[in-house]
Amino acid sequence: MQIHEKKGYISEIKSATGVNVNRCYQCGKCSAGCAVAEEMDYPPSRVMRLLQTNHIDNYNKLLGSETIWLCISCQNCLTRCPMEIDIPQLMDYLRETALREKKVNKKASHILSFHRAFLDSVRYTGRLYEIGLVADYKVRTFNVFQDLDIAPKMFLKGKLPLMPEMVKDKKQLNKIFTTTCK
Repeated sequence: MQIHEKKGYISEIKSATGVNVNRCYQCGKCSAGCAVAEEMDYPPSRVMRLLQTNHIDNYNKLLGSETIWLCISCQNCLTRCPMEIDIPQLMDYLRETALREKKVNKKASHILSFHRAFLDSVRYTGRLYEIGLVADYKVRTFNVFQDLDIAPKMFLKGKLPLMPEMVKDKKQLNKIFTTTCK
């Protein structure tokens, strides 16, 4: 779904997420409470302001930003917001849109690789399988030997089981992924 400048994107965001960006009155509590705001190119309050302009250049700037990939969805911003604006939900929507429109920031490639490895681990086992997750991530990022020295210690402490624990109802799991990962 391409957003046309004439229509704007604010109504599309509200329709898809329930988030009304115009409710934000720029108090800054979201940015003040954000654990990763200092690493972001645009802190949460700036994201809200850029969206409020309803200008397609600002929207595209956000889609191509590193900010949307750095959000850890801790919901600190949501709990601090006097207007109860669900910024983590908004960030999810912006990430999905950036992927769909192929506007992902190049600096976010490792984050995206981890995201895909995590989802693949859950898709195939129904749970997080740490060895599979790490192996998949390392292959995707070509950092196969990074942190290799800590794996034996973790294995000896029982932190890395060799075999994944599988869910019983794989059909239900497949249905979930078919429905949510379009």
